[in-house]
Amino acid sequence: MTADQTGPVARTPHGAVRGRYERGVAVFRGIPYAAPPFGPRRFRPPLPPEPWDGVRDAGAFGPTAPKPPYSEAFAPYLSDPVIPGDDCLNLNVWTPEPGPGARLPVLVWLHGGALTRGSSAVPVYDGSAFARDGVVCVSVNYRLGVEGYGLFPDAPPNPGLRDQLAALCWVHETIEAFGGDPGRITLCGQSAGAISAGALLAAPRTQGLVRRAVLQSGPPEVLDREKVRRMVRRMATRLRIPATAEAFAAVDRELLLRTQAEVGRLSSPVLGGPAFGIVVDGDLVPRDPLKELTEGAAARDVELLMGWTRDEYRLWLVPGGLLDRVDRLGAVALAGAMARCRAGHEIPRGYRALHPDAGTAEIVGQMVTDHLLRVPLHRLADARPGTSYLYEFAWPSRLPGLGACHALELGFVFDTGDVPESKRLAGEGAPQELCDAMHAAWVRFATTGDPGWAAWDATHPVRVFGDGVPHTAYGPRDAEVALWSAAPALPEPPRPSVPRAPGAELAAAMRRLRRSVGTTLRR
Repeated sequence: MTADQTGPVARTPHGAVRGRYERGVAVFRGIPYAAPPFGPRRFRPPLPPEPWDGVRDAGAFGPTAPKPPYSEAFAPYLSDPVIPGDDCLNLNVWTPEPGPGARLPVLVWLHGGALTRGSSAVPVYDGSAFARDGVVCVSVNYRLGVEGYGLFPDAPPNPGLRDQLAALCWVHETIEAFGGDPGRITLCGQSAGAISAGALLAAPRTQGLVRRAVLQSGPPEVLDREKVRRMVRRMATRLRIPATAEAFAAVDRELLLRTQAEVGRLSSPVLGGPAFGIVVDGDLVPRDPLKELTEGAAARDVELLMGWTRDEYRLWLVPGGLLDRVDRLGAVALAGAMARCRAGHEIPRGYRALHPDAGTAEIVGQMVTDHLLRVPLHRLADARPGTSYLYEFAWPSRLPGLGACHALELGFVFDTGDVPESKRLAGEGAPQELCDAMHAAWVRFATTGDPGWAAWDATHPVRVFGDGVPHTAYGPRDAEVALWSAAPALPEPPRPSVPRAPGAELAAAMRRLRRSVGTTLRR
């Protein structure tokens, strides 16, 4: 592609790039921060890209990481562009003042998608509004699925997380050339991107690289290594190959993606099937990130902004009619949720007492939401020595059944509620004043470290973004969090499960629930 000779030029460690002026800000897209992760580099840690001569055009988004498409049930709600090409380890920069000297705050965005889908090219993540308001915005592509998070005996773990670290180091080294201040980097992510941001915050190699962080609907966590190995082994069995990086590297890429999608169809947060995820590796992730952030010395001076949506679970259960199916399953679904959360009977009894008019699906969804998101974030805010701010997004989608579901807040954070891809979740008529308020809070946090409400303390202040003017509530849903604090988690049932062993009956219910909804999730 021929570069537009009127566009802004910035210099990176590997060569100069020319962007575009769009709506009053400079935009650079598809800048490589690492070499293409294929051929001999497949399943390996990222390496620097080859330097280039002259000025490289940065007018279009670069290739996206290999990924399967969303199922028919979820595709109407979630945008996921596919851009072919091997050079998928790239990033984008939106800046109001390209060039050294501006020293503006920087927001680095890690997209969600369960570490198997998503990219920086999703239109909802357009960083123009951040740049318009004085924040340099950087969005990152990284390896996904088995390419980024497969666990093999002959390759290092967590290559996708290592990609993110390489991008963060690139930003720290280079962003001054784009008008940014390397001393004021806010690492921000949603869902799997938030989980990744939490792991990076806790990593020894990132200490000093990040000034602030935003965790949207994703706490710091790691998966059990055996759970990830099961995912790889199931793929290997279907492909009739050894469960090694060498064998997987020889498989046709499209076949690998189809196999991954089929094996991973039960990896929903509610169902808790085998999945790809970050694992403790003794290197980049030496221990559980949540423990490191609450018990160790990591990120003590990093300000955190963390939160959730009121009805996270509705994105997981409404598509494909799963909400109604869970209601019909009744006691089986409730027992399956108990197994998923390793919870005793006192937990659902407590939810029934707190929400006497709720159906089974709502009880199951809130249990899983609290277990996966709200409770860990509460505990992180309670235990860490640094400053934390919490929020809840409570505005309900205009689309039937979705409520304030997972990922709905993204168009408000980026002030992109008017793009068609945001309307897939929000519907028509999302209030611009709520976009303005939420986006302004993120801008203020990235700029000053204070989003505009009280920091977390014993009174548990939470900023609620819902219908009407945002307000600070004290202790919303504390009663549910208290249930989990008072009730110890059951141990994992043994493998193979033993009849009458603790948790075995719940695990059996979980298997029945997965079989019941499996047909819907395949669509």
